Amino acid sequence: MPMIHATAPRRLLPFLIAATLASAAHAQSLPDDTQARTLDQVVVTGVRASHRTALASPVPVDVLTQDDLRAAGAVNGELGQALATLLPSFNFPRQSNSGGSDHVRAAQLRGLSPDQVLVLVNGKRFHTSALVNTDTKIGRGTTPVDFNAIPISAIKRVEVLRDGAGAQYGSDAIAGVVNIILDDAPEGGEVTATGGAYHTHFRPAGRDITDGDSGYAAAKWGTRLAGNGFFRFGIEANNHGSTNRAGIDTVPDWLADPTPANLALSGHRNYVAGDPSAESYNGWLNSEMPLDANATLYWFGTYTQRHSIGDNYFRYPDSSANVPSIYPDGYLPQSIGSDRDVQTAAGVRGLFGDWRYDGSLNWGSNAFDYDLRDSLNASLGPDSPTSFHIGSYRFNQGSANADFSRDFSVGARTLTLALGAEYRHETFRTLPGDPASYIAGPYVDAPVGAQAGGGLQPQDAADLSRQVKAAYAELSSDVTDQLFLDAAARYEHYSDFGGDWSGKLSGRWEFTPGFALRAAYSNNFRAPSLSQIGYEATTTGYGADGKLVTGRILSVNNPIARGLGAEPLRPEKSRNASLGFTGQVGEHIDFSLDAYQITIDHRVTLSETIDSPGLEDYILQRFGVPGVQSVAFFTNAVDTRTRGAELVGNYRTPLAGGGLVLTLAYSHNHTDILHVLPTPAALAATGAGNVLFGDEERNTLTDAAPRQRGSFTATWSSSHWNLLGRLTRQGSVVRVFDFGGGDEPTQAYAARWQLDAEVEYKATPRLSFAVGGYNLTDQYPTRSNSEISYAGNFPYDVISPIGLNGAYWYGRVRYTF
Repeated sequence: MPMIHATAPRRLLPFLIAATLASAAHAQSLPDDTQARTLDQVVVTGVRASHRTALASPVPVDVLTQDDLRAAGAVNGELGQALATLLPSFNFPRQSNSGGSDHVRAAQLRGLSPDQVLVLVNGKRFHTSALVNTDTKIGRGTTPVDFNAIPISAIKRVEVLRDGAGAQYGSDAIAGVVNIILDDAPEGGEVTATGGAYHTHFRPAGRDITDGDSGYAAAKWGTRLAGNGFFRFGIEANNHGSTNRAGIDTVPDWLADPTPANLALSGHRNYVAGDPSAESYNGWLNSEMPLDANATLYWFGTYTQRHSIGDNYFRYPDSSANVPSIYPDGYLPQSIGSDRDVQTAAGVRGLFGDWRYDGSLNWGSNAFDYDLRDSLNASLGPDSPTSFHIGSYRFNQGSANADFSRDFSVGARTLTLALGAEYRHETFRTLPGDPASYIAGPYVDAPVGAQAGGGLQPQDAADLSRQVKAAYAELSSDVTDQLFLDAAARYEHYSDFGGDWSGKLSGRWEFTPGFALRAAYSNNFRAPSLSQIGYEATTTGYGADGKLVTGRILSVNNPIARGLGAEPLRPEKSRNASLGFTGQVGEHIDFSLDAYQITIDHRVTLSETIDSPGLEDYILQRFGVPGVQSVAFFTNAVDTRTRGAELVGNYRTPLAGGGLVLTLAYSHNHTDILHVLPTPAALAATGAGNVLFGDEERNTLTDAAPRQRGSFTATWSSSHWNLLGRLTRQGSVVRVFDFGGGDEPTQAYAARWQLDAEVEYKATPRLSFAVGGYNLTDQYPTRSNSEISYAGNFPYDVISPIGLNGAYWYGRVRYTF
């Protein structure tokens, strides 16, 4: 299939519109669900003044409906992938051969770190994952929110606030806030089933491939309770098969010893590169019940149980990582993730005199157990087991919230005052793996620990907790018929970091009917996560240059880390400024254009892997710990500035007996490094260069995520048909490796155009059938050059937003009742 070049939008636009309008229809007016996709929908995120719409908000807010998510998340019910499809400012890269990151994917908003976006469910803080991502490119060193732990069928709509909001919602809201509103329909239900697979021509292997078979099923139902109450719940099950886009292995000298047994594998596909297999089961509920005329009891929750299997680097038969009597032909270790996620909240809201109140208790928990199979501990020789428990990760978050608001009449104007307080308790634990996964056996010339991820050792185990107390106030009003102002302040105190203030001022000026300017300025902060404070691990695996390395990730409190120059972590602090222009032209056109700047001081990152020539001897002589060839630790090493602009526009009109909606969305951002801490003297003494924040980590923050993404979407709906066409431009990215000694291969992966389409036929008002596909033109990233393709085994890099799986096709049936 030929690639789509820069002239593709001009060639494909007529095709898209023609395909969208291809079928005759029966409805004579614009359907209600089409109206819901406009920028004029009431939102609850951004300001606490009631009845603000997305278009009238002083900060940019995207609103995504159930229909939007359904047409964008069909691969296997992944919420994160649906958001990445619909929002150009949202990046959700797929990982492969990345250890734990194969199992929990990290998302970015506005090109910032995954832990710099706050996620809410029904306005309540959602917890992060327990797993620490240390083997990934995007999100290295973070414990992100697992978006795929939230059932997509549970969602009524998603509101994405693209602005700093720490003064309103607390720590972590530097890039913005994603507020997920659960389905609250008081009656009726729905059953949905989706199936699909990738079908692609894979050029590196010269063959057509069909894999990644996926099946997804969801059911939900609701019933009315006494008064205006309701109880709604649902279940989901999905199974996603693995994919493999590995190339042909050439087994070069630098990768493995050139023995006959190893060279015999040349020309084979020995590696696996692609999606892990995953099986998950989800449940959710959302309910309300009136207690009296002025009080309502509510309860909601989500549950996810996921089992996933990822692949790691192949180990050759004649290598120090193998025991030939166990694996005479070499072996491919597989990582196994068992992930259990729970979130539940209950509370009472209502009226007390003139005050609106909401008191709630919220609990979130994530448990991740990490295992390996088809591996071995080479130092144990022929007695080594081949399966291991690597370790367990636990994160719990409990909170209590009290929120109050009321309106005051000030002359002819209404002023809204909101007050609130929060108490939060967080715990993070890691538990050791099997002794066989980390012990040193009698074969002293072989690497120690289970291959593809040595187990957590007792010395690595972490057990941390902290308390967070916060109070906020927010004041907003339409000062005039044209001017709306909002001001918020928040004080937050961490038991391990002390207190900090956040503030925000935003406003909107409608200088002429239908057109307005909006602006905001805020300071925000993010406290380092408990995992960034206390996580430690010891691993044996292949470095970027293909050599086996035994290394440790150290907490900043570890004596070795302190001896190498590590310092106590400080909170990140940001200053966010934005300026926007919004417009509405009649009933057909609305748009928003927003520019922003985010300056962040003391960003928390995991240092480069430090493996200087004198490091091992330095640690042995000074600390008496042998065999440590590399180390890494968390550090506030860098200050950054991110500048960007975002455009969203809609055109709506009745057409051919139905309703046509055209949507254009575009995002551009760029991050600059403002300051980097110098290498500590102790590290310099070991021969290390600029390793706190070197070229690889610089690349992660500046060029590894696309600077530009844009999409044009056309939807046409009638009483019997829903047609969708989407053309997305996935921006270019750059990958930098540091192999040491000045060897830093670099490659740019060019932008790609992606075409998605779906046709849905509504056989009856209750029953519908749909077929569609993503990346229908079967686009792939730029081929990786020979320096970074790992001897041809990894022809495509996972950081490219187009992905490395090719075209995906699916079908769906939906029944409502």
